[in-house]
Amino acid sequence: MACEVAIFGRNHGVFALISVDEALARILSHVQPLEPERVSILDAMGRVLSEEIVSDIAIPPFDNSAMDGFAVRSADVAQATPESPVRLAVVDSVAAGYVAAMRVEPGTAIRIMTGAPLPTGADAVVPYEDTSDFDRSKDARLAAPADEIEVRGAVQARDHVRPAGEDVYEGEQVMVPGRVIRAQEIGVLASLGRESVLVHRRPRVAILATGDELLEVHEPLQPGKIRNSNEYTNAALVTRTGGIPVRLGIGRDTEADLIERIRSGLERGADLFLTSGGVSVGDYDVVKDVLGKEGQMQFWQVRMKPGKPLAFGLLTGGVPLIGLPGNPVSAMVSFEQFARPAILKMLGHIDLAKPEVRAVLDDPLTNSGRRAFVRVIVSQRLGNYHARTTGEQGSGVLTSMSKANGLAIVPEETLYLEEGSEVAVQMLDWPEGMGL
Repeated sequence: MACEVAIFGRNHGVFALISVDEALARILSHVQPLEPERVSILDAMGRVLSEEIVSDIAIPPFDNSAMDGFAVRSADVAQATPESPVRLAVVDSVAAGYVAAMRVEPGTAIRIMTGAPLPTGADAVVPYEDTSDFDRSKDARLAAPADEIEVRGAVQARDHVRPAGEDVYEGEQVMVPGRVIRAQEIGVLASLGRESVLVHRRPRVAILATGDELLEVHEPLQPGKIRNSNEYTNAALVTRTGGIPVRLGIGRDTEADLIERIRSGLERGADLFLTSGGVSVGDYDVVKDVLGKEGQMQFWQVRMKPGKPLAFGLLTGGVPLIGLPGNPVSAMVSFEQFARPAILKMLGHIDLAKPEVRAVLDDPLTNSGRRAFVRVIVSQRLGNYHARTTGEQGSGVLTSMSKANGLAIVPEETLYLEEGSEVAVQMLDWPEGMGL
């Protein structure tokens, strides 16, 4: 395919139309994980760990019973059978959270509950149901603990005992930097006595929608105007990805207004800028020109559909700016390919890709020589994933994204895929219970 060249207006240079992969690589080369901050462990949910976690205790910290029963010396009951039970004197009882006052001597046993520390002298636990006391408890009149039990099954040393350090041993490296903290990691941190933890800071993402045609959502429609959906969509996508949206409102199609809003975003501590609109080839698409004046343009236009008019550059101080297209579908698709992985990298994530599945097409697909991202609905039938389009694929049909749960990826060199072909689908959603 011949090399396509994009002319960038107002003497700011000439930029070649680049591939999706090259565009992503260049964006990520200017993005680094943000510095750590200390947060409570509950506030760390979904965040990325930025410190090593080494346990200073064993978990559990003591040998304990794995079930309700009687702590015994295994040697005392090595020959016990239902036909020839062994009688033991019950000298004490211990529940979880307490320590037995007595020790297990030859010929004795201590009633023990699950999780209770194994008494001194004992080396095994006989399950409750393998004793005569189990029979007594079936009769309400005999529910009180007996002073003596019959053991009807032999146990070996350490049977039904959870050893100290079974889960975590003292000095063990429990977590390494880069671990995404989930509910289970929070539980482990709590068991280690950690009230707070160091995680990468959440990026502040400035969001600026541009265009004289835009109205605020509460304003009544006027001739030639549309409501500002991109600002809300992008803010929601930033929040879902883990960033903090910093909304800058609507930027009008003048350099002065855009420069003022960009500088306001920098003053508010933006780590990344997301603009929408103003990056095409029209006379009023001024984001590219402002970026050329307020920073340095890196590239403009990507070989993809939808989403070709995408700009990237660095503002004063090196703050990256991703100029998303103005059409709402193009903006969303471009966000998923470029802004999402940039935000994830700032958060400290290592895996930046969205989940993909292989699906059988229920509709034929055509392509124009750019990498196409086709809105589809993915479902399961007879053990296979199937994908069907959401209908009209125009870049202004936002409801086509609302109906979709995936983007079928048609490679640049593939011009046609017939019904029944297999295709990679980038999942927008990964719902539980659907096997997706």
